[in-house]
Amino acid sequence: MAEKTGRKSAQSASKTGDGPVGTGTEPLDEKDRKKARKKAEKAQRKAAEAAEAAVRANLEAEAAVETAAAKASKAARAAAAAPGVAIDPELVPTVVSPGEFATALRVGPGFRLADVDTSSTPAFTGDKAQAELVMRAYEPEIADLQERLYAASRDGDGASVLLVVQGMDTSGKGGIMRHVVGLLDPQGTSIHAFKKPTAEERRHPFLWRIRKALPEPGIIGVFDRSHYEDVLVARVDDLVPASTWRRRYGQIRTFEESLVDSGTTLVKVMLDIGHAEQKARLAARLERPDKYWKFNPGDIDVRHKWDAYAEAYEEALVKTSTDEAPWYVVPADHKWYARLAVQQLLLGALRRIDPQWPPADFDVEEQKARLADS
Repeated sequence: MAEKTGRKSAQSASKTGDGPVGTGTEPLDEKDRKKARKKAEKAQRKAAEAAEAAVRANLEAEAAVETAAAKASKAARAAAAAPGVAIDPELVPTVVSPGEFATALRVGPGFRLADVDTSSTPAFTGDKAQAELVMRAYEPEIADLQERLYAASRDGDGASVLLVVQGMDTSGKGGIMRHVVGLLDPQGTSIHAFKKPTAEERRHPFLWRIRKALPEPGIIGVFDRSHYEDVLVARVDDLVPASTWRRRYGQIRTFEESLVDSGTTLVKVMLDIGHAEQKARLAARLERPDKYWKFNPGDIDVRHKWDAYAEAYEEALVKTSTDEAPWYVVPADHKWYARLAVQQLLLGALRRIDPQWPPADFDVEEQKARLADS
């Protein structure tokens, strides 16, 4: 009886798969492991296929970027060679935004000049050719906004813009004047390059000559160097006591606040060039007879004061960058980037003003009728 019961148990175990190895039936956990292995192998194949597809997509994307860059470069060269030719907006990098430039370059809490990479191109991922293309693409909008600004202020009241450009020697201030400011309508632009104060100017408070040069309503004013020389050069060269230049920070903030209250939008730009790049540019001037006139032996003397100027700039930037009149530090090792950045900052200021065409101060229909009868 016991033997029969044992055989039945063995048979039952064989049927259920719980019997020992060699009975002709594998345990259930081994089947599960096989199924799991098959699922894992299938998942690995799918993952490999997905990875291969991703690689192909990435290669196609890179090829598309290279093609777009090539087209942009070609269009930029064509535009530069043929002024006035319409530019295909599809070739303009979509990442360009005046707001992004302002955010990336603005001096804020915790700012340190030493942290700025002077060879970087914040808010822009393109190259020189694309930058030139972008600048040309925005010229019509800037021209339209400038004309609106001028027209809206013909009655002697209205908004104005003051672009302040500071920077060490060879930082590219002249290039900004030629390639950015030079494209503005002269009728609505005033430019002042502040040099060493004259004897008469020294007899007055340091802001006296600045007030005389402020833009009228409707005008885009440009300062090539500015009142900030009086907390930079005056400090480094000990032209005034420390108590005097320290007091000037507060005077500048009050002065600029009054400008904003009167309707002037300030765009304050520091072109930040690297020590090595400045040396290279000075060396280039000494290698070219047509550039000798731009070289000043005193520039080498100033290089020996580089750290002192860096300290003076940083303190001036931090102490006079306000919500109403912020500073923007533009990396200037790449001249083309600095020009693009300043153009975008100026464009952003004009957009914020949003000048409108003034309404007619006469009866339009009446004048049409008079013209028809003339």
